[in-house]
Amino acid sequence: MNLPRVAPALAVAAALVLGAVALLVVELANGGARAVSPAIVQPCGERRPFAGNGVDGTIQRVVLEGLDGAACKLDTTREALVLSLSPASRGSRKPNRHTIEVAVRSGLINAIDAEAKQGNIPSLLVPILHRIVRLTPIDKLVRGGLSLSSLVGGGG
Repeated sequence: MNLPRVAPALAVAAALVLGAVALLVVELANGGARAVSPAIVQPCGERRPFAGNGVDGTIQRVVLEGLDGAACKLDTTREALVLSLSPASRGSRKPNRHTIEVAVRSGLINAIDAEAKQGNIPSLLVPILHRIVRLTPIDKLVRGGLSLSSLVGGGG
C-alpha cells in the first residue's frame, strides 16, 4: 500500500467525518433540538437513511448510522446519546464513559462497513478508517479537536 498517496485522501475523509460529528454536537448543545420538535425515533427503530450523495452524503450517513447503532446498544435515542457526550450533561441514567465510547466506536465501524458494502467507501480506505475510529480519543472526536496534521502524524 502506498501511504503517501492515501494519507491526504484519508486525512480529508477523516476531517470531514470529525467535522460532521462536531457540527452535530455543537448544534444540539446550542439548543438545536429545542428550536424544532423533531420526531424522536426509539432505539433500534427503523430510520430512512440520509439521502445525500457523494462524499458529504456518505460522511453524514456514517455519522448518523454510527450514532444510531451506538444508541441502540445503549438503549437510548440518538439525540439523548449525543447530549450525553457533553461533560455538562445531567442525565439521570447516563451510561459510564467507557460504555459510551465502546458503543460509539462500534456503531461507527459498523456504519463504515455498511457504506463500503454499498460501494460508497473504497475498500482500500476501510481498514484505515477503522483504525482512526479505534484510536482517536473520543473527546477529540466529539469536540472536533483533530486537525489534518494530527491525522497524518504532524502532532496537532
